Amino acid sequence: MNELVGSHDLLLVTLDTLRYDVAAELAAAGRIPNLARHLPGGAWERRHAPGSFTYASHQAMFAGFLPTPASPGPHPRLFAARFAGSETTAGGTFVYDTPDLVSGLAAEGYRTVCIGGVGFFNKQGALGSVLPGLFQESHWEPEFGVASPASFEAQVARAEQVVAGLPRERRLFLFVNVAALHQPNWFHLPGATRESGDSRASHAAALEYVDRHICRLFAAMSSRRRCFAIVCSDHGTAYGEDGHTGHRVGHETVWTVPYAQFFLDSLEGPA
Repeated sequence: MNELVGSHDLLLVTLDTLRYDVAAELAAAGRIPNLARHLPGGAWERRHAPGSFTYASHQAMFAGFLPTPASPGPHPRLFAARFAGSETTAGGTFVYDTPDLVSGLAAEGYRTVCIGGVGFFNKQGALGSVLPGLFQESHWEPEFGVASPASFEAQVARAEQVVAGLPRERRLFLFVNVAALHQPNWFHLPGATRESGDSRASHAAALEYVDRHICRLFAAMSSRRRCFAIVCSDHGTAYGEDGHTGHRVGHETVWTVPYAQFFLDSLEGPA
């Protein structure tokens, strides 16, 4: 990362609440072609989330603790605050002297922009203002939130506006929290009704919806220069497994998340 910070634009996308098993199944079945074309070997990496719900997980990620590889470690981190005794800070780690990655990148001259999705980014109260408050610029509207069937399209449109309005020489760190996977997601499954509620199938349909539009986001972020992208989930969610529904619990469906990192080299088109 020491070779990338300062020369590349950076993109972090959290597919809020996305389960690893659903993401892996859809990639293997060819149901998310626009994402799969960027996954190393066409498959998601299996990782463990740093938290069991959005606020905790994002606080950790913005401190440099991205989802941890599921295999035994230690695993060197991409980003880390300078911290005596850290066993995961390596030679290639981008080390910053601020409390969080966002301000660390700002100190390197990056424009830091947040496009929020779920309620912890809505800026409608003190708690919903903490995470977006880390950024120099933050955006949230009801159209970006969990109740909107077109939330990701609206977020992508705002990202395109952000990129278009930034001087070409200015480096950009863009963070997008995608709300579409989070409940309620029943409206992404053809034929589903509010009464039928959310399910593992509607969760999968929501990921397919995101895949149909994500190439626009990738195109915007690769339009100015080479971009390093991280796409991952912050935590999963349960749909009745072992009696659990939702997240903020210590269950395999919650702790295990998909992760990918890759470069965006040129304008993107749909697969």
